[in-house]
Amino acid sequence: MIHLTSQTKILVAIEAVDFRKQIDSLVRLCKEELARNPRDGTYFVFINRAHTMIRLLSHDGSGYWLCTKRLSQGRYRNWPTGKSCLSTLEAKQLAALIKSSACKAD
Repeated sequence: MIHLTSQTKILVAIEAVDFRKQIDSLVRLCKEELARNPRDGTYFVFINRAHTMIRLLSHDGSGYWLCTKRLSQGRYRNWPTGKSCLSTLEAKQLAALIKSSACKAD
């Protein structure tokens, strides 16, 4: 089960990801491109190129979780930017990012 707390480590990928990728490809991306261990309890958050879907990848000790949210309308507008490939967020910041971004229609 996924449970976000103030101690949850959340990393957001800055660049968009091809959402044809499933669990194995996202795990490989975490290891090879982001140089992170996808099994250490970190929650990895990705966005698609159209900024209409997000995915969250995590490992709970016995297996991977892959959660997807697709907007019915609008796009995620406030996705983190920067020179680094990752951004760190707290659980409440992630919730606010998802909620506030989803409200903005095209």
